[in-house]
Amino acid sequence: MTRPSFLVLPLAAIGLAMAGIVFAAPPIRPSDRRAADVDLELVLAVDISYSMDPEEQALQREGYIKALSSTEFLRALRQGIHGKIAITYFEWAGAHIQQVIVPWRIIEGPESADAFGAELARAPYTRAMRTSISGALTYALPLFESNPYRGLRRVLDVSGDGTNNNGPLVVDAREQVLAKGITINGLPIMLNRPNFGFADIESLDVYYEDCVIGGPGAFVIGIKDRTQFIEATKTKLILEVANLVPQARVIPVSSDKPRVSCTIGEKMWNERWGGGGMDGR
Repeated sequence: MTRPSFLVLPLAAIGLAMAGIVFAAPPIRPSDRRAADVDLELVLAVDISYSMDPEEQALQREGYIKALSSTEFLRALRQGIHGKIAITYFEWAGAHIQQVIVPWRIIEGPESADAFGAELARAPYTRAMRTSISGALTYALPLFESNPYRGLRRVLDVSGDGTNNNGPLVVDAREQVLAKGITINGLPIMLNRPNFGFADIESLDVYYEDCVIGGPGAFVIGIKDRTQFIEATKTKLILEVANLVPQARVIPVSSDKPRVSCTIGEKMWNERWGGGGMDGR
C-alpha cells in the first residue's frame, strides 16, 4: 500500500520565525448533531512506558503546559474560524494501559489554556509496562467519536520514545484511524542510545514517519535533546492549531516499502524475551 505524503520537520530546521509558511484550507467534515463548533479536535496521546524516565515525563508535561500558554499558541488560536479548539490528554503504555488525564476541554483564550495546563500539572505521574502505539491509536478513536464537538479538523498527536512492541500491528491501527478522516502526527523522543535489549532503534523518527503518522499534512518533529522538549511541543501545537504548512519541507513519499520495518519492535522484543513479559519497557 502506498504511504501518504507527509511533512518531515526536524526541529532545528523549523526555526518558527514562520518564514515561508502559508495557511492551508481545512477540510470541513459533513455536519452532524454534536453541539459545539471548533477549529480542531485534538487528542494528545503521551507515552508513559518505563523507558520514559521521570525527568522525561516531567519535561514532556512542562512542554505542553508552557506551549498552551505561549503567545505564539494563543495567536494561532485566534486566527481560526471559530477561535477555539477542543483538546484532551491521555497517557498510554501497553496494549490495555491507557488513561485520560485531562478530559475534553475547550481552549479559547488565556484563561481556558491556563486552566487546562493547571489541571494537567495537578495529575500524578505514573509509569507502566510495554509500548503499544497501536493500543494508543485504537483507544483514541472513540474519544473522537463520542465527544460533544464538531471540528473542522481532527488530529491525533502521538509522542513516545520507542517502537510498537505490544498489541495489534501499528500499521493496522493507523489505517483504522486514517479511515475516519483523522490526521496522525508524531513526536518521537530519541534521547537514549539505541539498546537492543529494550527494542530501542536509532531511527525512531523514520519509524514514526513510515509506520505511525498519516493523513493530510501529517508531520513528525523529533526530539533529540532534553532542551528541545518545550520548543518542539510549542512548534507542534502551533502547526496543528493554525493548520500551517511549511511548503519548503513537503516531501512526497511514493514507495510502498517502509525504510524501517513496521514490525521491528515486535521482532526485537521476541528475540530478546521470547514473547514474555520480563521487562517493563
